[in-house]
Amino acid sequence: MRRLLTSGFLILHASVLSAQQVVPLYQDQVPNSKPCDEKDHEFIDTSWNKNGLLIVDHITKPTLAIYKPAKEKRNGTAVIICPGGGYAVLAAGHEGADVARAFNDVGITAFVLRYRLPKDACMTSKAFVPLMDAQQAIWFVRTHANQYGVNIDRIGIMGFSAGGHLASTAGTHVDPVRKDLGNATLRPAFMILIYPVISFNDSIGHIGSRDNLLGKNPDKHLVQLFSNELQVNPQTPPTFLVHASDDDGVVPENSIRFYQALLRNKVPAELHLYEHGGHGFGLHNPSTKQDWFKACVEWMRTNKLIP
Repeated sequence: MRRLLTSGFLILHASVLSAQQVVPLYQDQVPNSKPCDEKDHEFIDTSWNKNGLLIVDHITKPTLAIYKPAKEKRNGTAVIICPGGGYAVLAAGHEGADVARAFNDVGITAFVLRYRLPKDACMTSKAFVPLMDAQQAIWFVRTHANQYGVNIDRIGIMGFSAGGHLASTAGTHVDPVRKDLGNATLRPAFMILIYPVISFNDSIGHIGSRDNLLGKNPDKHLVQLFSNELQVNPQTPPTFLVHASDDDGVVPENSIRFYQALLRNKVPAELHLYEHGGHGFGLHNPSTKQDWFKACVEWMRTNKLIP
């Protein structure tokens, strides 16, 4: 993988770009896309924000970055990771590559999804495009399970912030968006939702994410459809949730209401609500010292998602 080096620009660390393989999500034409002036960035064509976090934008050609554990550690479980960014950018480092490598350390194969960011100029039916990409990622991992040493019954999805909204959408809207997927099984085996956007209602919803996905004056039916606390049923996958009480970006009520809906439907669930942490802490919340990730792995073992 070539390294981006320009005057006055930070060199991308090899650790951030250490995926063994990056593959296009769609082999042929990208569905629900149309010609636009947007120039798609290559996978390593990224920028750093003022806090030193790796950010990806301008996505018209979605990809999967594949992180494989050492063969002797591999346990057959896989996680598709959806970075956050308010459906405007992707936090590809601390909510993508860093987490993938942590999963590799415990034998889990990780797939970081670089999903399309909804834009009317570049796509049709933009509200359904991120879900379409998440479903395609699940289909890809299932159909390539043997190649990557993955058990098709242990493929889960994970998301941070708006990526958590996408992951929870994939877990509660399992009917294929694309007709050509037909009767494909698209239900993830489990969900891991970290400070997720869940609701799009006016009281607790993250309105920036809602505006980017549904538009400034969204259809009321779509607001309800994508308020995922309302879409939970007994078939919703087991879920692990993390939030901080002092999160002023995505209020913790998002995770609380989703957790309550899971309990009502007798879906196995665990919620970790920390007193401090704010929003966007990834693996490195100074208040929890990565305890949430350790707790997540233990939850996966308890639920036999890791053998």
